[in-house]
Amino acid sequence: MLVMGIVSPMATIPQLYKLFFSHTQHAAGLSLVTWALYALITLLWAIYGFYHKNPAIWVGNALSFVMDAAMACGIYAYVGFVV
Repeated sequence: MLVMGIVSPMATIPQLYKLFFSHTQHAAGLSLVTWALYALITLLWAIYGFYHKNPAIWVGNALSFVMDAAMACGIYAYVGFVV
């Protein structure tokens, strides 16, 4: 499960590539609220896993937090906060 926790967040890399490099004009079609909530949820899971000393939980969720937060920051940078 630890390996899956490391591999799973990497699924966001193509989305990050599109957001920052190849399709920046489509950032308005992405939901800032959704990606910010994903980041918050994974951060809470990472804290939970760290508190319970369970690397299978905290490592994967910490990596997911980085990816989700990068998506949220990219959307905010290109579009701003639009509800």
